[in-house]
Amino acid sequence: MARLFGTDGVRGVANSGLDCNLAMKIGAAGAHLISRSNGAGRRVLVGCDTRKSGDMLCAALMAGICSVGCYPVSVGVIPTPAMAYLVRKYSADSAVMISASHNTMEYNGIKWFNGGGYKLTDSMEDEIEAIIREGRPLPAPTGSLVGKITVEDGAREDYISFLKSTACPEGYKGIRIALDCANGSSSGIARELFESLGAEVSTCADAPDGCNINDGCGSTHPELIQRLTLKSGADAGFAFDGDADRVIACDDMGRIVNGDKLMGICAANMKKRGALKNNTVVITVMSNIGLKKRFEELNINYVETDVGDRYVLEAMLSGNYALGGEQSGHVIFLDRNTTGDGMLTAVQALNVLASSGAKMSDLADEVPSYPQVLVNVGVNGDRNALMADSLLCGCIKAASERLGDEGRILLRPSGTEPLLRIMIEGKRKEEIGELAMDIAGVLVKHHGGIIM
Repeated sequence: MARLFGTDGVRGVANSGLDCNLAMKIGAAGAHLISRSNGAGRRVLVGCDTRKSGDMLCAALMAGICSVGCYPVSVGVIPTPAMAYLVRKYSADSAVMISASHNTMEYNGIKWFNGGGYKLTDSMEDEIEAIIREGRPLPAPTGSLVGKITVEDGAREDYISFLKSTACPEGYKGIRIALDCANGSSSGIARELFESLGAEVSTCADAPDGCNINDGCGSTHPELIQRLTLKSGADAGFAFDGDADRVIACDDMGRIVNGDKLMGICAANMKKRGALKNNTVVITVMSNIGLKKRFEELNINYVETDVGDRYVLEAMLSGNYALGGEQSGHVIFLDRNTTGDGMLTAVQALNVLASSGAKMSDLADEVPSYPQVLVNVGVNGDRNALMADSLLCGCIKAASERLGDEGRILLRPSGTEPLLRIMIEGKRKEEIGELAMDIAGVLVKHHGGIIM
C-alpha cells in the first residue's frame, strides 16, 4: 500500500484510488485520534468543493466520524481556507475539506485541519495512516453513543463576513474587477463578496455542474481571466483555483500578476503601515529573483524555503512572520488566516489599489520579473547522486559565472516524478535558454536523460 498522505493531504481518483471505503476509514481514524486527545463527543466540520464525487466522499467520511462516536457538522460547498477560519469561529475540534484543489474533476482529496486551523502534523497523519494500514480496531459505540450529523447553514455567510472585515473601510466603490471562479467553491461567494464591498464585478467560470471544475479555467488557465479583464475594462482580475486557496491576478493591461508580484505589492504596503512583522516575508526557492531585488530595494528581509505551502507556514510560525507564499498563488496572511486564501489575497491586493489610487499595472511594475526557463529531464537512478555529478556541477558552475549576480540556477529533483528540474533566471531569455539546454545536455549525453 502506497503512502496515503502527500504534501497536501490524501489525493487520488475518486471511487478508485480514493473510494468510499478509504474515506470512511480516514474519517473514523482521524476522529478517533482527536476524541482520544480531547474527550468524547468531538465536533468535526466537513466541507467540499463542487466536484460530483464530493457528496459521495463526504457521506462516507461522515459515516466514519459517526462510527467512533464523534459529531460531523456539514457546511456544504465552501472554499478550503473557509474551513481553516470556521473551525476556529465555531470552536470545533477539527475540520475536513473534501477537495483536490486545482486538479481536474476526476480527482478528489481529503485535507484535515486541527482546531487551530492548521493542517495536521506529519505525526498525526502518520498515526492515521498506521491505524488504517495495520487494521487497528477502533471504538464502535452503539445506541445513543453513535455520532450524529448536523448541518451548519450559516457557514458561507460567516466566511463572507470574515473576508469583508479585512477590507479597507472605504470599500471598492468605482473599482471594476473581473473574477474567474474555476467553476469551484468560490462560485457565487466571490461575486457576492466584492459587490457587497462596492466593486463592479464581471465573472466567468462561476456555474459549476459537478464536472467542469478547473476545466480550462481558474488559476491554472489565466488566459481566461486575462481576456475577461480586457473585455470588461476591469482595473484588475482574479482567477481562483477549484477550492480557492490560491489566486493568480492580472492587471488592467491584461498582464499576469502571480503570487510573487502579489506578495511584493502587499509587502510594500504592509511595511508602510507597520504591519510587516519582523520586517520579513517568507518565499520559496522558486520565487523570482526580481522579487528578491524588490525586497532588497525596500530593505525587507526574506526567508527562503522549499516548494510547498506547508514549508512556508512552518517558517512563518517559527519566525513570527505575517506574510509568506508561493509564486503559484498560495499566499498566507497569518494575522488573518492560517492557510493560503485566494479571496483574502484578492481583498488585500484591492486594499492597496483602493488606498493608493494607483493602477494595478503600476503596482505590478514595481516588482520586476526576470525571464525564467524551466527544463525537465527524465532520469533513471538516484537523482540526488546525479546532482552531485562532477561534469554536471562543472557545467552549472560555468553557467553561474556567466550570469553573475543578474541571474541564478536552481537544479532540483521532482517530488513526484523521475525528473530533474533545471530552472534558470536572468535578464536575457535567449541566453538562459541556451544555458538550460547546455546543462540538460550533460544529463542526456552522459546519463541517458530525456528532455521532457
